[in-house]
Amino acid sequence: MLLVCGVLGFFALAFLPGLVSAGGSLGTGSSSKPDGNPSSWTATSVPVPAPVQTVSSLPAAARPTRIAYPLAGIDVPVHPLEPSQEEKVSRTLVPPRTVDGYWLAPFGVPGAGSTNTTYIIGHSWEDRDAPFNRLSDASVPGQEFDAVTETGTVRYRVDWVTTYLKDTLKDSPIWEVVPNRLVLISCYTDDFWGKNVVVVASPVTN
Repeated sequence: MLLVCGVLGFFALAFLPGLVSAGGSLGTGSSSKPDGNPSSWTATSVPVPAPVQTVSSLPAAARPTRIAYPLAGIDVPVHPLEPSQEEKVSRTLVPPRTVDGYWLAPFGVPGAGSTNTTYIIGHSWEDRDAPFNRLSDASVPGQEFDAVTETGTVRYRVDWVTTYLKDTLKDSPIWEVVPNRLVLISCYTDDFWGKNVVVVASPVTN
């Protein structure tokens, strides 16, 4: 039997404008760390400085349609995903059970004029190979990949790679608003049901 894990536990939709619950906040500058334990960080999870962004050379901001990440063995179409009202209330999100990527439509798009972070999620699978499985062991800071959009292609460089417990992902710094940042999220293959792997990247500029 093939098993696919839920991607985002306690998804941070409560941080969308108009959806912040009573007493809730974005928590910009939060001291949250992966797994809540800095000593658990690996060499690939240490953040590195993002490149200085000059967006004038980027295509106009538009929704992503494909991710091509050769060094991680990922080349998949990307589809828009609009969370349902039930998902907003439960603060959990499971994308369709495919090997494709899904762009979280309420957030940002890459390109010149971007106003928010772009999030692309995909399933990791148990008992079968799937593109997003490779985020867990093949993603390394400094690698580059392409986000193909409706207006062109944006080349990204990985800034950092880390894991979060699924029940702490909602409080992590990845939800901060950073125009043109792109975040890839899937289940962590060493702990499908307990952790997410997160790859954070910034555009490569000349």
